Amino acid sequence: MARLETPQSAGTPDTPALKRALTTPLLYFFILGDVLGAGVYVLVGQVAADAGGAVWVPLAVALLLAMLTAASYAELATKYPRAGGASHYATRAFGPFAGFVAGFCMLAAGIVSVAALARGFGGDYLSAFVTLPVGLVAVLFLALLALVNARGIKESTRANVVATVVEVGGLLVIVVLGAWLLLRGDGDVGRLGQLGTPEKGAAAAVLSGSVLAYYSFVGFETSVNVAEETRDPRRSYPRALFGARGGEGTE
Repeated sequence: MARLETPQSAGTPDTPALKRALTTPLLYFFILGDVLGAGVYVLVGQVAADAGGAVWVPLAVALLLAMLTAASYAELATKYPRAGGASHYATRAFGPFAGFVAGFCMLAAGIVSVAALARGFGGDYLSAFVTLPVGLVAVLFLALLALVNARGIKESTRANVVATVVEVGGLLVIVVLGAWLLLRGDGDVGRLGQLGTPEKGAAAAVLSGSVLAYYSFVGFETSVNVAEETRDPRRSYPRALFGARGGEGTE
């Protein structure tokens, strides 16, 4: 069995430390904002289509599975607070080649996710207000995000706080509207117990819905890459991670 080595201190001549600018609140919003967009605004409709009225069942299953992965990341990030994240962990456990493969897979997954979300922004959402070429909007949107990130970690995370507040505000509007519909008698609470669709049974609905929902709960794995830029990662990271997990679960 591979064993992780004792971490070396950051800031040596060979591995200069990054500026520790992130506080616990900034890290919390970084993680929360990283998962809310894909999870709630993009995939929840597809999960509902697979699961039926009891959409909360696959969401709960996916949340429990994601919490297991989050616990592993919390332990590793506090023990090895380095910017390499999963690639660094794999390197220390299995060697440079494993670290390269892990880093390459994380990079590929990030490119696919960002491309899908940028396309969703330029198509499904922006088209509700104005009609523009989706590809052009996606490229300009990503270029703008790149410029913000190049400005600095503190500036980019503060911009992320604003975006996350907007995301949460939209969810609160939906919750209030849903409660209003129930109070005036237009909602059907009994559908919350209907699991499955005419095409899928309950087990298939939970399985397919949980697979989609699990994607909506990930995103926190990228947050370990900023552990070296967090002021007190051993205290801040677990608090921010599990706080964001709980906040997203309630949404």
